Amino acid sequence: MQVFVTGASGWIGSAAVDELLADGHAVTVLARSAASAAALEAKGVRVQRGDLDDLDGLRRGADAAEAVLHLANKHDFANPAVSNAAERAAVQAFADTLAGSGRALLLAAGTAGLAQGRPATEEDTSSSFGPDSPRGGAENLALEYVDRGVHVVSLRFSPTVHGVGDHGFIAAITDAARRNGVSGYPGDGSNRWAAVHRSDAARLVALGLAKAPSGSRLHAVAEEGVSSREIAEAIGAVLDLPVTSVAPDDVAAHFGWIGGFFGMDGSATSTATQELLGWTPSGPTLVEDIAAGAYTTSEAR
Repeated sequence: MQVFVTGASGWIGSAAVDELLADGHAVTVLARSAASAAALEAKGVRVQRGDLDDLDGLRRGADAAEAVLHLANKHDFANPAVSNAAERAAVQAFADTLAGSGRALLLAAGTAGLAQGRPATEEDTSSSFGPDSPRGGAENLALEYVDRGVHVVSLRFSPTVHGVGDHGFIAAITDAARRNGVSGYPGDGSNRWAAVHRSDAARLVALGLAKAPSGSRLHAVAEEGVSSREIAEAIGAVLDLPVTSVAPDDVAAHFGWIGGFFGMDGSATSTATQELLGWTPSGPTLVEDIAAGAYTTSEAR
């Protein structure tokens, strides 16, 4: 299958491209820079230069493909409205191009915030609607196109997709521990994050392309929930730092931009996804990765 991929040089995207190539797909990727283009071409993929603001380019990529895998996001935490608008516009461009064709659109989403007081499941619908909502309401926008001839699959990733080389949320929490000289957790540390290893997440993407029915919401979740206290204890152990609670009023100052996310409860299950796809996560757990130095060795930094 000819697959057009955005975010192909990113943390999840680069591993997903490897899985697609291993499965025999022909891959064309969107690349912003010459360096990214060169690295991706070395893998044996075709490169289309451009970015998420180049909507005509996105339409051309989708029009020439049998499936679109949309993993890119601006991740502008200082100005989320910019990220939300870009995400919605990109998904709209892809969906309009693919409408009526029966071709596939797989897009990244998240499990965090789907449910309160219990783990989120694939049956939970996103409460994000409209351009001003998180990620521009892109998941719900895309799912509207199921009845318009697009094979839509939502890829809901855990709050942490972990492993050596991850510079995301756990890396930011680890940096906060170094900066403060203590490994902190918000409040009583009982809030939990779902977690999945990068290799398992990438395999889920490939299986989703191959096997998921249109309208599917897939959960890239290996661990239902790892508490913020467990995360802080693992970081504290590997850095040899004391572990302490951080009062709610001090979370923003202590952790920086990641504080609001770290205090959220983001537990989720993937029972339905595993049964549907025959997907069995087998990578290291989050605590195992932290203990092995995934966020503290020279290779990780």
